[in-house]
Amino acid sequence: MNDDYDLQRFLEAQAGTYEDALGMLQRGAMCTSHMDYIFPRMALPDEARSIYALSSLDEASAYLIFPMLGNRYRECVETLFTLVSTSALEVFGPADARKLHRSLTLFAEATNEVLLRTVLAVWYDNMVDEETILQLRRYG
Repeated sequence: MNDDYDLQRFLEAQAGTYEDALGMLQRGAMCTSHMDYIFPRMALPDEARSIYALSSLDEASAYLIFPMLGNRYRECVETLFTLVSTSALEVFGPADARKLHRSLTLFAEATNEVLLRTVLAVWYDNMVDEETILQLRRYG
């Protein structure tokens, strides 16, 4: 498979930690140190650019098409449905709930998948992250 975006960096980061991150998520918590490579997003202009920041809708689409990464992302998003009695703030805390919102917005815009749109509806009152949308219009 062609890897124009060096998506291998995510597989390397997830090696040895993905199962732990998924297990924590299934128990209703998430570790901040896993957020960048489990729920990647675009970097905002005022942020330091993480090696896990995505640069465009095309890169987000490539991430979801990459079999292991796309499957893992969807598995984590599906896990959020089991936590529907809680909220993003409870599970992730304020900073990481915002990161999750940005990640879901980016991937929902890249693919328009029902799964992603449904989580945005349930966890974020059907609202996209406006800063991500603005960033996509600028660079997407």
